[in-house]
Amino acid sequence: MRISFCCTGTKPGPWIEGLRAALPQAQVEVWQAGAPSADHAVVWAPPQQFFDEQNQLRGIFNIGAGVDALLKLRLPAQATVVRLNDAGMSAQMAEYVCHAVIRHFREFDAYEADIRQRQWSYRKPRERNDFPVGVMGLGVLGQRVARCLALFDFPVNGWSRSAKLIDGVRGFTGAAAFPEFLGASRVLVNLLPLTPQTQDILRRETLSKLRPGGYVINVARGAHLVEEDLLALIDSGHLAGATLDVFRSEPLAVEHPFWTHPRICITPHTSARTLRDESIAQIAGKILAFERGEPIAGIVDPLRGY
Repeated sequence: MRISFCCTGTKPGPWIEGLRAALPQAQVEVWQAGAPSADHAVVWAPPQQFFDEQNQLRGIFNIGAGVDALLKLRLPAQATVVRLNDAGMSAQMAEYVCHAVIRHFREFDAYEADIRQRQWSYRKPRERNDFPVGVMGLGVLGQRVARCLALFDFPVNGWSRSAKLIDGVRGFTGAAAFPEFLGASRVLVNLLPLTPQTQDILRRETLSKLRPGGYVINVARGAHLVEEDLLALIDSGHLAGATLDVFRSEPLAVEHPFWTHPRICITPHTSARTLRDESIAQIAGKILAFERGEPIAGIVDPLRGY
C-alpha cells in the first residue's frame, strides 16, 4: 500500500514519521511531481497537479474538517474523500466559543476598555435568559459547542439541515425553520460547512432577524459572512458586535476595518487547530478500516459539500 502526503504549508517530517509508525505495512512518501501512483493521499490545500498525476487514488484523507477548498479541484472520480471528524478540534472549538460568548455576556470587553483608561467600573449583571445562543451547524463540532454552552445555563438553539436531538438544546431543522431560529437567538454562532447554499448566509437579511443587540461569532469560513452588512448592522446599533476567527481573505489585509473596530474582536483562524498526533491516529485507523472494507466516519458527499 502506497500513501502520498501532500499538505501545503505543513512541515512533512513529523507527519511522515507518525504515519509510518502507525502504518508500518505502508510506503508513506512526500509527494513530488512524477512520483509513482499511490493508493491513498493525505492532503491539505494540494495543487491541482497532484490529482492530475495521482489519478488512481482510492482514498483522499483531508487533515481538517472543512473540505470546501478541496472540492473545488478536479478529483479522481473513483476516490472516496474523507475528512477529520474531531481529532481534538471539538474541545478547542468549545473553549473558543464559550470564551467568546461569556466575554460578551459578562461585558469583559467593556471592563478591559475601562481598565486601559484606568477606570474602576461596575456593570449591572445581565440575565442569561436574555441571551439565547443559536448554533448554526450541528456536526461533531457544533454539537460539542451547543452542549458546553448549555452547561453554562444559556438557553441554546440549534439549527441544522437534518434533525438533531441534543439534551438542553432546542432544535430547528431545515430552511423553513431558519427565520424562527434566528428570531429566537441573540448570540449567533456559525459552524456550518461552506457550500454554495451557505455562502453569504450571514448577511443583512438574516442578521437583521436576530434579537436586538445581537452578537455574531463566526468560526466556520470567511465566505459565510458579508462583511459590509455586518459592519453596517453594528454601526446602526442592531448588532452589539462580533467575534471573528475566519475571513474572506487571510491573512486579513492591514487596512481592513476589522482590525480597529471597537466592537469587533478578531483572531487569526485559530479557534480549532489540527492536532497532529490525534489526526495521524484517526487517519491511520480510517485507512486500515477502508482497506478492510469497513464503514468509516467522515466520508464526504460531494453533492452536499461536506
